[in-house]
Amino acid sequence: MAPDPNASGSGTVPSKEPKRKKDDKKEEDLSDEDLALKQQLELYVERVQDPDPGLQKVALESMRQEIRTSTSSMTSVPKPLKFLRPHYGTLKAYYEMMQDSDLKNYLADILSVLALTMSAEGERDSLKYRLLGSEGDIGSWGHEYVRNLAGEIAQEYANRQSEEAAIDDLMELVQQIVAFHMKHNAEPEAVDLLMEVEDLDILIEHVDSTNFKRTCLYLTSSARYLPGPDDMLVLDIAYLIYTKFEEYPNALQIALYLDNLQYVKQVFTTCDDLLLKKQFCYMLARHGVAFELDDDMVADDDDREALQDIINNIKLSEGYLTLARDIEVMEPKSPEDIYKAHLLDGRASAGASVDSARQNLAATFVNAFVNAGFGQDKLMTIPSDNSSGGSSANWLFKNKEHGKTSAAASLSMILLWDVDAGLAQIDKYFHLSDSHVLSGALLGVGIVNCGIKNDCDPALALLGDYVDKEDSSIRIGAIMGLGIAYAGTQNEQIRRKLAPILNDAKAPFDVIAFTAISLGLVYVGSCNEEVAQAIIFALMDRSESELGEPLTRLLPLGLGLLYLGKQESVEATAEVSKTFNEKIRRYCDMTLLSCAYAGTGNVLKVQNLLGHCSQHLDKGETHQGPAVLGIAMVAMAEELGLEMAIRSLEHLLQYGEQNIRRAVPLALGLLCISNPKVNVMDTLSRLSHDTDSEVAMAAVISLGLIGAGTNNARIAGMLRNLSSYYYKDASLLFCVRIAQGLVHLGKGLLTLNPYHSERFLLCPTALAGIITMLHACLDMKAIILGKYHYVLYFLVLAMQPRMLMTVDENLKPLSIPVRVGQAVDVVGQAGRPKTITGFQTHSTPVLLAAGDRAELATEKYIPLSPILEGFVILKENPDYREEQ
Repeated sequence: MAPDPNASGSGTVPSKEPKRKKDDKKEEDLSDEDLALKQQLELYVERVQDPDPGLQKVALESMRQEIRTSTSSMTSVPKPLKFLRPHYGTLKAYYEMMQDSDLKNYLADILSVLALTMSAEGERDSLKYRLLGSEGDIGSWGHEYVRNLAGEIAQEYANRQSEEAAIDDLMELVQQIVAFHMKHNAEPEAVDLLMEVEDLDILIEHVDSTNFKRTCLYLTSSARYLPGPDDMLVLDIAYLIYTKFEEYPNALQIALYLDNLQYVKQVFTTCDDLLLKKQFCYMLARHGVAFELDDDMVADDDDREALQDIINNIKLSEGYLTLARDIEVMEPKSPEDIYKAHLLDGRASAGASVDSARQNLAATFVNAFVNAGFGQDKLMTIPSDNSSGGSSANWLFKNKEHGKTSAAASLSMILLWDVDAGLAQIDKYFHLSDSHVLSGALLGVGIVNCGIKNDCDPALALLGDYVDKEDSSIRIGAIMGLGIAYAGTQNEQIRRKLAPILNDAKAPFDVIAFTAISLGLVYVGSCNEEVAQAIIFALMDRSESELGEPLTRLLPLGLGLLYLGKQESVEATAEVSKTFNEKIRRYCDMTLLSCAYAGTGNVLKVQNLLGHCSQHLDKGETHQGPAVLGIAMVAMAEELGLEMAIRSLEHLLQYGEQNIRRAVPLALGLLCISNPKVNVMDTLSRLSHDTDSEVAMAAVISLGLIGAGTNNARIAGMLRNLSSYYYKDASLLFCVRIAQGLVHLGKGLLTLNPYHSERFLLCPTALAGIITMLHACLDMKAIILGKYHYVLYFLVLAMQPRMLMTVDENLKPLSIPVRVGQAVDVVGQAGRPKTITGFQTHSTPVLLAAGDRAELATEKYIPLSPILEGFVILKENPDYREEQ
């Protein structure tokens, strides 16, 4: 048993008898070695105070040796420090009396180490004596000492900043500590210290090829938890480190996260490897960036064209169909295959004949979602040489008026991403006289071109002339089509076409609402002032009665999308919105705030939005709906915030007003989109039987969203039961059908998750599409169940194959074994921990579920992208030898 370090009198024997026994006991407890060491150290302490400098020097040297060489067990205080504790005060007092000399500096070093265990809270003695001591190597005193110093420097730095004192001596020490940490695999500690002293630039000169990956991983992960503008600064440093070590794919990821096209160009111009550039293009295409290559980036014309094709997503359809063939799901599915009515009791199937137009409309959507991108189905694309004389036309006319719009547009969902075949098949609808069919065909042109850019701009050529037609349904089709086809491209021609409609006094209100959304999508996250002004004027011109309309909510949303994720840039517009009519003012505030901070994880904004939700208001207020959605939009940035938001939303369910309860399921749907978490699934299942039909509808749609593209059997079962439970309620049954279509989205090959690249990047157009659809769902009865059900097609912006497709150097599919398992967070862990757990080995192409990560199971190839998702180019490993 080691002696009690606080017993100051362990050497001297006090006069009181009882104490004496205790003390003797302590003396006996020490082993002979320890006792010798203790007496030795006490001798040194006396010698240090000796007037003879020679003796002093020897004593200090010996003391120093003892302290440095004592590496006792990690858990207890090293012996010399323990035995020297009683003398800390004596040495301190003697130090003050000494003349300035080398010996004094020597003693300061020792006091600095002793202060490690002795100094009182908040005194920073260790640092004080370190700065007074000799300029020695600090690492030799051990890790714990360096760590302690780093902690004290952080406090001292904050103090000096507030007093505006000089900090040069601190910064010299910081340099030493950072160098020490970086050499000893403690990169996170080095980064933390530099963040505290606000000088991350030092990091760049200390990283080397062995530790830069771990350093950058820590930087990029911590960025999510830092307040602005620190987060951008940290990512800047990570970008510089990656480019320094020519890790261009990672640098590109950060450039995209920062939304800095200058950096993207830089990556292209500094990298010489054409294969790598192809991989960059795949990354840009997945993120949905409108990016034009020029001569500096790719010199050769043919190469440039090939690369631009990749960015324009021309090959997406081909890759997706390769995946479908590989997994053997090419067989088209009918809505009945999804409903599985035969598994239910008799009553549900008996009720199927009522309200057939609504049922057919539901089947149209289910068919469109399930066969999305496969190019064939059983309702719309059957060849017309059958005796029935063209079944697609037959199905089309099984829908009533505005139902035909969605039906015509559903054809393009089935031909998603396949522009040539899609436009050829949609063409026949342009020759029908029915305005609703034409409207659907125009919307369809937009859907087919979603995320695909084409040199000859077919969407603009086809839709441009219809924007100013008389019939409002045709106009809406064309406007929505343009919005979807050119989302995120910031195309000036579209602005010139659409902006005048906003301020056209004669334009019907619904046309204006959809124009605002389309402009918001085309200019998503661009903070474009001209578009913002046009939408603001449109909002100001609205009469009282128009502000009460359900579609009014799309105007503030269009405005919000311009600032998606752009944080402070929204402030000027938010000020203007305070002058709006009080009917819409607060709604506008909430929408702008939630869009501007979407995907940032900003805790203060979440608290602000929660504050708005806690107020109990009069009936007419609608702004709490977008506030609830806003909580989800802001908190979806990282796992921790997401879990906390789910808990907060549970509270809102219990205590919130009706309009809050209606929005909560939608917010839950957004937080876990295409990621069916069991607790959320149970909450939504409970709410789907709620007495308030609006809450129930929102919950049902959200069940579809959280299971979107996962084929989740449990959700599918829940929805089947709901379809028999609500067999008499046409509106709820419609919602159940939509949800069933979403769960089997693309037969389980697609995802709606706007996050990609291991949840690092957020695709702005995808998020914009989902938000638009959710805002429309805030008023189910008027919009989704009314005549604007085609807003559901905004989800197409978020649809992406959830695949890993490996291709060779000629971009031809290459099947190799990969391990797919749950991703493990390895930030700041020692050594080389495994990044996935519970894996299975498959041959590519493979599907990746939410939270999955893949790694190659062979060393024959080297992947060009650090993150195995989407299209990944493999090059042969020159060092690979076949095992005999």
